[in-house]
Amino acid sequence: MGGSVQQMKRNILGIIPARFGSSRFEGKPLVDIHGKPMIQWVYEASIQVLDYVVVATDDSRIERAVQSFGGRVVMTSTDHLNGTSRCVEALEKFELAEKLSFSAIINIQGDEPMIEPDVLGALKKSLESDKVELATLVSEVTDPKDLYNEGEAFVTLDRMGNALYFSRSVIPFVRNFPKEEWIHHHLFYKHLGMYAYSREGLYRFSNLLPSSLELAESLEQNRWLEAGFKINCAIATSKSIPVDTPEDLNRVLAVWKK
Repeated sequence: MGGSVQQMKRNILGIIPARFGSSRFEGKPLVDIHGKPMIQWVYEASIQVLDYVVVATDDSRIERAVQSFGGRVVMTSTDHLNGTSRCVEALEKFELAEKLSFSAIINIQGDEPMIEPDVLGALKKSLESDKVELATLVSEVTDPKDLYNEGEAFVTLDRMGNALYFSRSVIPFVRNFPKEEWIHHHLFYKHLGMYAYSREGLYRFSNLLPSSLELAESLEQNRWLEAGFKINCAIATSKSIPVDTPEDLNRVLAVWKK
C-alpha cells in the first residue's frame, strides 16, 4: 500500500442546527437577507454540495419557514446543550423517517449566509480518508482587526494539518512584538465552526463527558482533543461573515450584494 491514504465514498447527511432563541440575536435564522430568511441561504448553498440536507430545530416558526421554501426539516428537543447532541437526534429521526442510513455527517452553521459551496466541498473532501473521524474548517487571518475580535476562536495546527488547540484568546502569543504587529510574524488561523464527522466519530464525541479545557474556553471541540483524538482542519479560502449579532447582519448587508 506504500502508506497511501485509503479513499472511500461516504454517504453524507448535512445537518443545519437552528435555534430561534439567542441571547445576542433572537430569531436570527429567520432574519431577512435580500428577500430570503438567513436559513434559506445556508440551505441552498449546502444542497449544491450534498445530496441530503436537513434543518434541525426546536422551533415551529423555523420549521414552517424551511417547509415554505421546500427544505427538509426535523423537530428536535429543546434540551440540547450543544449542536452535536442535536445532530445525533436529527440524524436518527431523519434516517427513520426517510428509511435511509448515513455513514458521515456535516454539521453546518445556520448563521453563515455567505457560505460558498466550495467551502463545504473542502470539508466534504476531508471525509474521503477513512482515518478521519472529525474534521473542521479554519481560515487564515489576513485582517489584523480579527486579532482583536472577541467573537473569534483561534486554532493552532500541527504539520499534518491537525488541530493542536482551540482558544478564544489569540494563539500563539508572539513574544517580543506588539500585538498590532503579530500578523506580520506568524500565520494565524481562526475557526469557522463547521464540523464533519464519521458516524462513529459523531457518537463517540456525543458520549464523551465535558472536559476542563472545554469548560474553560466554552469550546466543545477541546473535549475531543483533551480525550486524545485528532481533528483534521480543512482550510477555507473564501471569506464569510458569521451572523452572531445585529451588527454582524449589517456588515453582511453592506458587503454582500445579491
